[in-house]
Amino acid sequence: MRISELSERSGIAVATIKYYLREGLLPAGVRTSPNQASYGEDHLRRLRLIRALIEVGGIPVATVSDVLDAIDSPETPLFRVLGVAQDSVSPPVPAVHDAEWDRALQAVRAEMDRRGWSQHHSLEAVDNLASVVARLAQLGYGDWATTAMPSYFDGARVVAESDVSAALSAGDRDDIVDAVVVLTVLGDTALAIIRRIAQAQVSMERLKPTS
Repeated sequence: MRISELSERSGIAVATIKYYLREGLLPAGVRTSPNQASYGEDHLRRLRLIRALIEVGGIPVATVSDVLDAIDSPETPLFRVLGVAQDSVSPPVPAVHDAEWDRALQAVRAEMDRRGWSQHHSLEAVDNLASVVARLAQLGYGDWATTAMPSYFDGARVVAESDVSAALSAGDRDDIVDAVVVLTVLGDTALAIIRRIAQAQVSMERLKPTS
């Protein structure tokens, strides 16, 4: 297909597609003349992935490039691709390594140990969660780690099981990699939205508004 058709099918402007080509995010098409190139279904799939990363995930172009490099490398284990995708949508939380942060880190590690979860492949995420727990304690929610965090872990496990199962059943390696990235990026957005919906429902049930 020509770039105009690629634009129409992807819903992405020709100028934006040309920008992605210049930045190396989208592979070049097959040259059919000095000023024309042909594009295939792989280009369409890549454009949809780029769009999810940039427009929905809010990921900078430079970071998108790192994610795509991991995807395109056949030597990169699927587990590592997942890690790259997770890191791209999980900005670090500023941390002050004080006594409060140390207590929070111990609480997070204890919760993971209680469940038999490995911390080796999630070191940055563990530190980020500790920073959140420490910030909550500073704001007066010192019991959050014991009263609420276990429920978050329970829910996250159910979501993770669904995500990984969906990704692994997607097809060949390219399909699985695409699914891993898309489910990580869009899944984070969906999870936050569903949480708001659930909060509204529970609040309505407990507060019983009259109008």
